[in-house]
Amino acid sequence: MIGFNPDGSIKLPEQFAQKKEKLSSQRCIKIKREIVNDSAPKKCVLHITLSDVIPDNRFIENIYGYFKNRATVPNSIKKINEKEFDVEIGTDFRRCSDCSSLINEYREFLEGNIIEEKGSCTFEGMKKNFCYEDYFGD
Repeated sequence: MIGFNPDGSIKLPEQFAQKKEKLSSQRCIKIKREIVNDSAPKKCVLHITLSDVIPDNRFIENIYGYFKNRATVPNSIKKINEKEFDVEIGTDFRRCSDCSSLINEYREFLEGNIIEEKGSCTFEGMKKNFCYEDYFGD
């Protein structure tokens, strides 16, 4: 159901309000996955936004540097401003797995405190509710 604020604006749903509050009050980052080009050669971008509480953004480039050294996929990073970065992921067989591993490195560094938005990305990742019987049952 849609609610309204006293000034007449539309009230944000609870899940969006929590994300917005988290970005302004906690040490976290928001990562939005986007497909830039869905035909060959495919290219994706991770839009990374740092929360207001994080004063130093060097960890973004440091973690990216480790990722770049071991990734098979062509990639680059662009600093938009002090709080925003874009990481381009080029075409390769391991594009989605390398992208996921970079996101997981940021997640590990921030102790799981990231907001991940799927955007236009079609990658499903691993199923969270894996059940042995679904695949190997009698």
